[in-house]
Amino acid sequence: SEVILDEANKMDKLVKQLLELMKLEYDNREFDNKDIDIVELIKEVIRKTSVMIEDGNFKVEFNVKKPIYIYADDFYIDQVVTNYITNAIKNVEEINGKKQIKVEVNKIKDDKVRVSVFNTGKNIDEDKIERIWTRFYKLDESRDRQKGGSGIGLSIVKAIMNRYGQNYGVMNKKDGIEFWYTWASAHNI
Repeated sequence: SEVILDEANKMDKLVKQLLELMKLEYDNREFDNKDIDIVELIKEVIRKTSVMIEDGNFKVEFNVKKPIYIYADDFYIDQVVTNYITNAIKNVEEINGKKQIKVEVNKIKDDKVRVSVFNTGKNIDEDKIERIWTRFYKLDESRDRQKGGSGIGLSIVKAIMNRYGQNYGVMNKKDGIEFWYTWASAHNI
């Protein structure tokens, strides 16, 4: 039946994610680093998730026009950006008449870029905010089950960032939550 097939696909995806996570954590992952336009990559992720965005009936704001290049493995950076954006899509809620996701890329020094994904919604309790990076940790079991979250995406982000020695985090903001990471080795070409 369709339900069984759906569960089997979820299982398959989960096993692949777990294998990827183990490779990242136990160091037998070679990175294929090159110059990547992070702006184009984010636009592509927004295009890939456009069906989910249309279903949710909200806007994703991303206004960066010029290319910004970072030196990284595009497969892994794509995973980080996709995890952040799909996470925001799953958790976006209307707050004070606003329902939106805002993605930003800012140069913070000559060689450093900060990428952030904000969504309107409930803040995360301070005692739980660090635990969301732990594999299989879910803030709300019942809600996540329907939306198909595996509880593993953010632990992959953490593993990638740790392997590259880059910073990442999450912050409660007024009316929502912001996930961010910084990447040293950004430049304009």
